[in-house]
Amino acid sequence: MDSSDEATLHQDAALSRTRLVLWQKLQKSASVIEDELRRRLRRDCDSTLPRFDVMAVLDATPDGLRMREISDRLRVSAGNVTGIVDKLAQEGLAKRVAVPDDRRASRVVLTEKGQGAFAVLARIRESWINEMLGNLNLDDVDGMILRLDRLIDALDTDEFGALAQKGTENGGI
Repeated sequence: MDSSDEATLHQDAALSRTRLVLWQKLQKSASVIEDELRRRLRRDCDSTLPRFDVMAVLDATPDGLRMREISDRLRVSAGNVTGIVDKLAQEGLAKRVAVPDDRRASRVVLTEKGQGAFAVLARIRESWINEMLGNLNLDDVDGMILRLDRLIDALDTDEFGALAQKGTENGGI
């Protein structure tokens, strides 16, 4: 191995470590924001982040979704979704609608009351995120969005495509 090969190996190893640091920082920042959203939803809205996520997916799909579609989009088990949907239905925020071609299936849709409740929660969440990211200016935000879009494009390959697609189907929720 000559010196140029050694230099290339050293650069590759350094880049690999730097990518790992990037991944750790992405995880940490997402975790901090998510933890704070969970805390505030509980404290201020008597709600949960999983409940918000289910409502968000339903709000983005006015024709409704089957339970499996909800769990697929949120990447959670159907059992988790069932409990949340049951509670939303009990509160009149969602309802199950029969699927014409399949007697056994139903789609879940937000009721008018659910749409209104979600709109309020969405505005509150947006204000919290704006507050949490308030130290970032427009150039910071635009630059991060551009770079994260590049990351998503890089992950949207045959090898990683299913993972990247699942994360963006519901508008990045």
